[in-house]
Amino acid sequence: MPSATFKRVACFTLSGLILIAATSWVNNELFASPPHPVMQQIEADMVLVEGGTFKMGSNLPEASRAETPARTVSVDSFYISKFEVTQSLFESVMGSSMSYFSDPDVPVNNLSWQQANYFIEQLNSLTGANYRLPTEAEWEYAAKGGNKSQGFIYSGSDNIDDVAWYSENASNRAHPVGQKKPNELGLYDMTGNVGEFVIDAYDEGFYRYGPTDNPNNAQDSKIGLAHKSVRGGSFAYDETLSESYRRDFASQNIIMADMGLRLVRDTK
Repeated sequence: MPSATFKRVACFTLSGLILIAATSWVNNELFASPPHPVMQQIEADMVLVEGGTFKMGSNLPEASRAETPARTVSVDSFYISKFEVTQSLFESVMGSSMSYFSDPDVPVNNLSWQQANYFIEQLNSLTGANYRLPTEAEWEYAAKGGNKSQGFIYSGSDNIDDVAWYSENASNRAHPVGQKKPNELGLYDMTGNVGEFVIDAYDEGFYRYGPTDNPNNAQDSKIGLAHKSVRGGSFAYDETLSESYRRDFASQNIIMADMGLRLVRDTK
């Protein structure tokens, strides 16, 4: 039979463990800081894109050299916002924007690739999150519908008017997000409205011959005219330049009235 001393020690030890566990639960459950309101707003619109393999680029005769040949690319799962970053969201972090088309529900516009990344830096500092721009491969995979793709020409339809504000229907301006139909993943305005900056430097050789597993051509350049890739066309693009495989570029410090961004974060 255990001695009285052993019983007291066991009791004290058990009590101590219970106290530690209870203290940990109180600290974690009762005093944990809730997510920042801006982060809560963003996360409410995040869509999980399950990883997979797809054909990136095109073999069509009308595709440019920078868009050919089509090649098999794999990407890991990630989250992407169903909407382009609005002026309301941008200004809740930055205080103001220089948007040419001013409206809280219209995508932030009239900004450069460098300004887009500075906004993300400030957003992450404010929320403690780790948002970023998508890679070109992630962007195209999501635009084509991920593993739910139905093979549409544009993001969500073979009829561009269903899903996009482009040169023929946009009256040469950006429009509030989410007014057109979404694609297979529930993403809006992946075709048209404002063009979307991605993290990759614009490099024809890397696009054609780079890695096929999570290709990422992010480059930190101090040269103002360094070219960064832009995807999705915009309200100023013709129908024939708005297919989901299309690529364009902009100098990283040039302000563009029809350029914006969309947020992504990793699943881990």
